Amino acid sequence: MASQQQNMVKKCPECGGINLFWNREKGEVICKDCGLVIEDKMVDFSQEWREFDSEGSEKRRRSGAPMTYTQYDQGLGTEVGQKGDLLRLGNKDRNKFFRLRKWQYRISTAIERNLKLALAELKRVSSYLKLPKSVEEESARIYTLAVQRGLVRGRSMESVVAGALYAACRRHDVPRTLDELSEASGIEKKEIGRTYRFVTRELGITILPSNPADYIARFSSALKLSAETQSKSIEILEMAQKHELTSGRGPTGIAAAALYVSALIHGEKRTQREVADVAGVTEVTIRNRYKELLDKLGLEKDIKKTKKKKKR
Repeated sequence: MASQQQNMVKKCPECGGINLFWNREKGEVICKDCGLVIEDKMVDFSQEWREFDSEGSEKRRRSGAPMTYTQYDQGLGTEVGQKGDLLRLGNKDRNKFFRLRKWQYRISTAIERNLKLALAELKRVSSYLKLPKSVEEESARIYTLAVQRGLVRGRSMESVVAGALYAACRRHDVPRTLDELSEASGIEKKEIGRTYRFVTRELGITILPSNPADYIARFSSALKLSAETQSKSIEILEMAQKHELTSGRGPTGIAAAALYVSALIHGEKRTQREVADVAGVTEVTIRNRYKELLDKLGLEKDIKKTKKKKKR
């Protein structure tokens, strides 16, 4: 709009200057050279009411909450009354209220009814895993697309919800394992992985391989390891990536093994069983990755130095 105003007035009629300025707040075109107000077309962009508290401002606002995929109608629909209104109604009005609510449910589509149930389950699993709002929103969007394209047919609603959540976690670099999703949703790990691969393939969602370093902070916190041990484990992972030891290996297993080696170097001994339980892998996986790191990166010297210091 500023450019439009300046195009209408080419130069100042007082001094002939072309250095014009449009004051958005006052709606005035001003000459910077002589200060003449050339045009005064007042456009008020601010609100016409004052805001003293959140309750009063909510009543006066004309725009509602933003659209969200975590609600079946994206937050744009309306319902016939609320259950709290029942106390104010008489017997006849109550019957009418329940009848209208029943018909509203009946005229809703199958997709809407599916989304009502599925998004409630999605919120429950997301709350259990303590996922951020962005991941919850993305997973709801993925599930909505899957329902609209008929990808849910022949699969349980819970497995598709878990698959969408896992895909959203991977896209937002929020480290959550299939074991954790299986525990939260009650669906087998293999079924979640199968549904996740099917949904991402059909919807054309590209997901990069997860970085083992993303799991270090969570595993380190669960094992109560120091910051030095945590930073050293990230260094070990960077060295392992340079030697191509991470390709073809599970990110949780290699991350847990790096933490185990780092803990031994810093004298914070943790058993392979403890590390395996936190990472959700077997002791055999920890042992194999541990041996690979020691052989390829030559970390045995650092562990031996720590043992000698303890003896002294």
